Amino acid sequence: MPSAHTSKPMQDIGSLNDISNSVGAFVFDAFGVLNVGETLIEGADQRLLELREQGNHIRILTNAASYDRAGAVNKFDRLGLEIDPSEIITSRDAALDALTPGTWGVIAAPEDSLTDIENETIRLEDEAAPYDIVDGFLFLSSSGWSGAKQKTLETALKRRARPVLIANADLVAPRENGFSLEPGYFGHLIVDAGVQDVRFFGKPFPEVYRLAEKSLSDLDPHNIVMCGDTLHTDILGAAARNWRTVLVTKDGMFSGHDTKLFCDKSGIFPDWRVERI
Repeated sequence: MPSAHTSKPMQDIGSLNDISNSVGAFVFDAFGVLNVGETLIEGADQRLLELREQGNHIRILTNAASYDRAGAVNKFDRLGLEIDPSEIITSRDAALDALTPGTWGVIAAPEDSLTDIENETIRLEDEAAPYDIVDGFLFLSSSGWSGAKQKTLETALKRRARPVLIANADLVAPRENGFSLEPGYFGHLIVDAGVQDVRFFGKPFPEVYRLAEKSLSDLDPHNIVMCGDTLHTDILGAAARNWRTVLVTKDGMFSGHDTKLFCDKSGIFPDWRVERI
C-alpha cells in the first residue's frame, strides 16, 4: 500500500461548494460518490454542473474495469451525468498500459468486446486448456467468475508462473442491495496461494493518479481534490500524491457508520468530510 501522512484533523463541510474557490480540480470516485450500482445519487449531477460553472476541472477516477471507455461514457449517460470522455480515467486504462507483448488470458464480463486491447487475447472460461497456453493473465471483471474458475487459474499459475494484472484493485463495491466481490478480492486469493508476480491497478496504486495528473498538467497536485468513499483506496492513494481529499460518507462504504471511528483506527484522515458532494 502507498504511504502518506494524513494526521491533520478533518473538517466537516456542507457540500463541495464550500471549498470550490480554493482548488483547481475535483476528481471523483464513482461508486458511493456519484452512484450506487445503476442509481444516481441525488444531487450529484447538479453539483458537477455547479463546479464546472465555478471554473473547476472535473475528472472521474474509477476502479471499474469491466468496460472500455465507450462503455464508461454510456454508463454515465444512463445515470444522467454529462461527462466528456476525456474526463474519465479508469484502472482499466492503467492496466492496459502495462501489457507486454504476448497472448493474454482475459477474465472479462461476457458483454465486454475487448476491442480496446491491442495484444492477442484469449477469453478465459470453464475450459482449463487455455489457462496453460497464455503468456499472462488480465483480470478485468469478476462478473460470472466462480470458485471453480479461480481454482483453475491458481492451478495453472502453480504449474507455470506468469504475470497477473488485476485491473480493479477493489475488494468489494457498493450495490443497491449490498456489496459485490471485485477483482481485487480474487487477486489477493492468488497472492495468498503463493503466486509472486501479481500487480494491482487502480486506487490506491499510483498509476491511475499519474494518468489523472497528466490530464491536469497545468495544476499543482495540491490543487487537486480527490472525493471518495473509502479510506484505504481513495483517501490514502490521493494523499500519497500530495492531493487534498474529501471523504464522502452517506451512500458508500461507510453508509450508516461513524467514519471518525474508522479514521482513528486506520490513522487515515481526509482533509474534509461531507455526507454528499
